[in-house]
Amino acid sequence: MSREFVHAAFSLQGKGVFAVPLGGEKETSIETETVGFGWGLHFPGSRRAGEGVPSPGCRVCRKRHRQEREGDATAGARALQRDAAATAALFEKHRPTHVIHLAAMVGGLFRNIKYNLDFWRKNMHINDNVLHSAYKSGVQKVVSCLSTCIFPDKTTYPIDETMIHNGPPHNSNFGYSYAKRMIDVQNRAYFEQHGCRFTAVIPTNVFGPHDNYNIEDGHVLPGLIHKVYLAKENGTALTVWGTGKPRRQFIYSLDLARLFLWVLREYDEVEPIILSVGEEDEVSIREAAECVVRAMDFKGELLFDTTKSDGQFKKTASNSKLKRYLPDFQFTPFERAVKETCDWFCANYAIARK
Repeated sequence: MSREFVHAAFSLQGKGVFAVPLGGEKETSIETETVGFGWGLHFPGSRRAGEGVPSPGCRVCRKRHRQEREGDATAGARALQRDAAATAALFEKHRPTHVIHLAAMVGGLFRNIKYNLDFWRKNMHINDNVLHSAYKSGVQKVVSCLSTCIFPDKTTYPIDETMIHNGPPHNSNFGYSYAKRMIDVQNRAYFEQHGCRFTAVIPTNVFGPHDNYNIEDGHVLPGLIHKVYLAKENGTALTVWGTGKPRRQFIYSLDLARLFLWVLREYDEVEPIILSVGEEDEVSIREAAECVVRAMDFKGELLFDTTKSDGQFKKTASNSKLKRYLPDFQFTPFERAVKETCDWFCANYAIARK
């Protein structure tokens, strides 16, 4: 992948959307994102600082993060959701050939439980606006982002790409899950009716620098990192919600960014593909918390609040399809990825989303 990748930002209701040359003069991608691993997509190439991926102290990163913090970090996603005409105008203005569709209303377990209807309605609108605008403007390829939480609650393990629609999802996030499942339905329908090359990826639990570290609304690992930071600062115990027994496969955001770019360039199936570490790399929430404790050198007590919900016990995913395509792909070791993420959060606490 060329080191000559240059990213250009323009604003959609206060939120950056990024146009990225794909190598040819007439190839341009738009990334519709809320937040998170999209950071890695703007600097393709090697994952190390100075080799394509920005370092934690990168001036561009600090500037953009400050803009997000001072503005509304979800304004772009909300604009896509509420105004189909504005979305269509955006596509018409920039005429992208490729789209990375990340825009969504997202949140952790407890936010999903509280706002299932909102998650369903807003994500349905966002997805329909983006995909229909992509079709109408002649986009060559769209890669959308799903989640392993969309799989049936009652299922056999490991789950794979053929099992998405085999039963209802876990009740804690059924609104978000059904909305995301419909992207797969839309992709198939656009292909069958119009020949559109729309597909989707299914990452497992994503974490990394520039995540949402809000303890109430964020996902489990960034929430744990923020909790450990506060416990260390205040000299208090670390309390983890739930029993710590549920198991998850975590994928580092910079690894996921590399895979996303591969999908955009090389993966030509309409059927979705799971992007995940192997089943053998699944860890419990307790193990994840202990990893964060080590990374941040926390010496206090580790407690578990068993009055809080555990959510889905596990959603072990098979990455066998990914391995068939990329047998030599190397994931960042979990301990190292957690350490890098914790270091970024501590160094950027003042501007981190929390």
